[in-house]
Amino acid sequence: MADSDIDATEASPCQSCGACCSYSENWPRFTVEDDAQLELIPPQFVNTRQSGMRCDGDRCSALSGRVGEATRCEVYAVRPEVCRTCLPGDAECAMARRRHGLPLIPSAQPA
Repeated sequence: MADSDIDATEASPCQSCGACCSYSENWPRFTVEDDAQLELIPPQFVNTRQSGMRCDGDRCSALSGRVGEATRCEVYAVRPEVCRTCLPGDAECAMARRRHGLPLIPSAQPA
């Protein structure tokens, strides 16, 4: 979800979730990012293989807060593409929310 996709008057459901960011240590991987994009991510958040985000167990180290209550991404503006393509209510979101025992949210309908 692009920064501009979040209506300032309506909080993103992601800010009260974080399930996708704590689903699997293999989830926040780098795929299509070029070197310039990767250099924008602070090194303390990049795994030792430099293949994705550093995780503490299944939780991305850039996630702060409590899953299912209030969360935020410490590198939101420069997060990897895999994070940008996971949208509220899509299949990946539903899979992660189920794992954390959170209710599913309706997917966004195209305008």
